[in-house]
Amino acid sequence: MPLILFNKPFQVLCQFSPQEGPQASRKSLADYLAIPGIYPAGRLDADSEGLMLLTDDGGLQHKIAHPAHKEAKTYLVQVDGLADAGALSRLQAPLDLGDFVTKPCRAVRILDPEWLWPRNPPIRTRQDKPTSWIAITLEEGKNRQVRRMTAAVGLPTLRLVRSSIGPFSLQTHPLMPGEFVEVPVAALRTKGP
Repeated sequence: MPLILFNKPFQVLCQFSPQEGPQASRKSLADYLAIPGIYPAGRLDADSEGLMLLTDDGGLQHKIAHPAHKEAKTYLVQVDGLADAGALSRLQAPLDLGDFVTKPCRAVRILDPEWLWPRNPPIRTRQDKPTSWIAITLEEGKNRQVRRMTAAVGLPTLRLVRSSIGPFSLQTHPLMPGEFVEVPVAALRTKGP
């Protein structure tokens, strides 16, 4: 029963099956992982990068992804504009996104992560518009939630990298995009029964 920690590159689809239509030329998990029978326990959209967990154990996959057992996840988010105290306070409080209200979370402004790999293609830069980085830690994860949260406070997301899931992080497991490592299931310590 492998538990795989994978650093998903930018623009890679979070699936193994081939895509049809306009996304048919995009890479998928199958281009990086040739381990039979594994599936993602949670997803990242194609525009996001960073850590994912994959396993061949359906029960473990369900437990990791189930809302009652969500592992805390930290996202490093480069936003268009300067994240001030007011924006950070709004991000941390329950935020009404229209179809749901977020749970309280942790959001702090951080220095530019110099250890982070360059994105290919790079984000756009404008001389007249500064950017800033925020670390957001959530224990929930709805579709495109972080992007929707930053947009709701007037700070559109330019780059989003999931840097940790529960006890696993890019600090403890320094993986470049497209790299993976098997980790012990016991380290996960999923919540609940």
